[in-house]
Amino acid sequence: MEHHPDILEMREHAERATSTTAGQGTEALAICAGLFLAISPWVVGFSGFTGLAISNLVLGIAYTVLMAGYGPAWGRTHARAWACAVIGVWTIIAPWAVNGGAHIRRTILTNVITGGVMTLLALAAVGMVFAGASGVARRRH
Repeated sequence: MEHHPDILEMREHAERATSTTAGQGTEALAICAGLFLAISPWVVGFSGFTGLAISNLVLGIAYTVLMAGYGPAWGRTHARAWACAVIGVWTIIAPWAVNGGAHIRRTILTNVITGGVMTLLALAAVGMVFAGASGVARRRH
Protein backbone atom coordinates (compact mmCIF):
# COMPACT_ATOMS: atom_id res chain seq x y z
CA MET A 1 0.00 0.00 0.00
CA GLU A 2 2.88 2.39 0.74
CA HIS A 3 3.86 2.27 -2.94
CA HIS A 4 0.39 3.15 -4.23
CA PRO A 5 0.71 6.15 -6.59
CA ASP A 6 -2.11 8.01 -4.85
CA ILE A 7 -1.17 7.26 -1.24
CA LEU A 8 -0.80 10.92 -0.26
CA GLU A 9 -4.17 11.84 -1.72
CA MET A 10 -5.77 8.80 -0.08
CA ARG A 11 -4.32 9.81 3.29
CA GLU A 12 -5.60 13.35 2.84
CA HIS A 13 -9.06 12.00 2.02
CA ALA A 14 -8.99 9.78 5.12
CA GLU A 15 -8.10 12.80 7.21
CA ARG A 16 -10.95 14.82 5.69
CA ALA A 17 -13.43 11.92 6.15
CA THR A 18 -12.60 11.51 9.82
CA SER A 19 -12.99 15.23 10.47
CA THR A 20 -16.51 15.46 9.01
CA THR A 21 -19.62 15.42 11.15
CA ALA A 22 -20.43 11.91 9.91
CA GLY A 23 -16.92 10.69 10.72
CA GLN A 24 -16.94 12.22 14.17
CA GLY A 25 -20.45 10.94 14.83
CA THR A 26 -19.46 7.43 13.79
CA GLU A 27 -16.43 7.59 16.07
CA ALA A 28 -18.47 8.89 19.03
CA LEU A 29 -21.17 6.25 18.64
CA ALA A 30 -18.55 3.54 18.25
CA ILE A 31 -16.82 4.63 21.46
CA CYS A 32 -20.16 4.53 23.28
CA ALA A 33 -20.94 1.07 21.88
CA GLY A 34 -17.52 -0.25 22.90
CA LEU A 35 -17.81 1.17 26.40
CA PHE A 36 -21.29 -0.29 26.75
CA LEU A 37 -20.02 -3.71 25.69
CA ALA A 38 -17.24 -3.46 28.28
CA ILE A 39 -19.64 -2.71 31.15
CA SER A 40 -22.63 -4.70 29.87
CA PRO A 41 -22.17 -7.78 32.09
CA TRP A 42 -22.62 -5.61 35.17
CA VAL A 43 -25.22 -3.23 33.73
CA VAL A 44 -27.42 -5.91 32.19
CA GLY A 45 -26.76 -8.42 34.94
CA PHE A 46 -25.05 -11.43 33.48
CA SER A 47 -21.76 -11.22 35.33
CA GLY A 48 -22.33 -14.81 36.49
CA PHE A 49 -21.11 -15.90 33.05
CA THR A 50 -17.43 -15.23 33.74
CA GLY A 51 -16.14 -16.17 30.29
CA LEU A 52 -18.61 -13.94 28.49
CA ALA A 53 -18.10 -11.12 30.99
CA ILE A 54 -14.34 -11.19 30.42
CA SER A 55 -14.83 -11.42 26.65
CA ASN A 56 -17.16 -8.41 26.66
CA LEU A 57 -14.86 -6.39 28.90
CA VAL A 58 -11.70 -7.04 26.87
CA LEU A 59 -13.33 -6.69 23.45
CA GLY A 60 -15.29 -3.61 24.49
CA ILE A 61 -12.09 -1.89 25.59
CA ALA A 62 -10.25 -3.03 22.44
CA TYR A 63 -13.07 -1.81 20.19
CA THR A 64 -13.17 1.54 22.00
CA VAL A 65 -9.42 2.05 21.71
CA LEU A 66 -9.35 1.07 18.05
CA MET A 67 -12.29 3.26 17.06
CA ALA A 68 -11.10 6.17 19.21
CA GLY A 69 -7.89 5.96 17.25
CA TYR A 70 -9.83 6.29 13.99
CA GLY A 71 -6.90 8.23 12.68
CA PRO A 72 -5.78 10.33 9.80
CA ALA A 73 -3.61 7.75 8.03
CA TRP A 74 -5.55 5.73 5.48
CA GLY A 75 -3.89 2.39 6.20
CA ARG A 76 -4.41 2.62 9.97
CA THR A 77 -7.99 3.79 9.66
CA HIS A 78 -8.85 1.08 7.17
CA ALA A 79 -7.20 -1.73 9.17
CA ARG A 80 -8.65 -0.58 12.50
CA ALA A 81 -12.15 -0.35 11.12
CA TRP A 82 -11.92 -3.88 9.67
CA ALA A 83 -10.59 -5.20 12.98
CA CYS A 84 -13.54 -3.55 14.73
CA ALA A 85 -15.96 -5.18 12.29
CA VAL A 86 -14.48 -8.55 13.25
CA ILE A 87 -14.88 -7.70 16.94
CA GLY A 88 -18.52 -6.80 16.29
CA VAL A 89 -19.19 -10.12 14.55
CA TRP A 90 -17.45 -12.02 17.37
CA THR A 91 -19.62 -10.16 19.89
CA ILE A 92 -22.71 -11.49 18.13
CA ILE A 93 -21.60 -15.14 18.30
CA ALA A 94 -19.85 -14.95 21.70
CA PRO A 95 -22.82 -16.05 23.85
CA TRP A 96 -22.81 -19.40 22.09
CA ALA A 97 -19.06 -19.73 21.49
CA VAL A 98 -17.84 -18.65 24.93
CA ASN A 99 -20.57 -20.09 27.14
CA GLY A 100 -20.84 -23.38 25.28
CA GLY A 101 -24.61 -23.17 25.02
CA ALA A 102 -25.21 -22.01 28.59
CA HIS A 103 -26.80 -18.59 28.25
CA ILE A 104 -29.80 -16.56 29.15
CA ARG A 105 -31.94 -14.35 26.98
CA ARG A 106 -30.39 -11.08 28.11
CA THR A 107 -26.85 -12.24 27.25
CA ILE A 108 -27.97 -13.08 23.73
CA LEU A 109 -29.97 -9.88 23.22
CA THR A 110 -27.24 -7.66 24.63
CA ASN A 111 -24.49 -9.21 22.56
CA VAL A 112 -26.46 -9.54 19.32
CA ILE A 113 -27.75 -5.96 19.40
CA THR A 114 -24.48 -4.42 20.59
CA GLY A 115 -22.42 -6.55 18.20
CA GLY A 116 -24.69 -5.61 15.30
CA VAL A 117 -24.36 -1.90 16.09
CA MET A 118 -20.59 -2.24 16.48
CA THR A 119 -20.27 -4.08 13.16
CA LEU A 120 -22.38 -1.51 11.32
CA LEU A 121 -20.40 1.40 12.79
CA ALA A 122 -17.11 -0.23 11.82
CA LEU A 123 -18.38 -0.89 8.29
CA ALA A 124 -19.55 2.73 8.09
CA ALA A 125 -16.01 3.79 9.00
CA VAL A 126 -14.61 1.50 6.30
CA GLY A 127 -17.13 2.88 3.82
CA MET A 128 -16.28 6.52 4.49
CA VAL A 129 -12.60 5.96 3.86
CA PHE A 130 -12.93 3.36 1.11
CA ALA A 131 -15.40 5.46 -0.91
CA GLY A 132 -12.89 8.25 -1.02
CA ALA A 133 -10.02 5.91 -1.89
CA SER A 134 -11.89 4.49 -4.87
CA GLY A 135 -12.76 8.04 -5.96
CA VAL A 136 -9.07 8.95 -5.85
CA ALA A 137 -8.24 5.93 -8.01
CA ARG A 138 -11.00 6.76 -10.52
CA ARG A 139 -9.82 10.37 -10.87
CA ARG A 140 -6.28 9.14 -11.52
CA HIS A 141 -7.34 7.06 -14.55
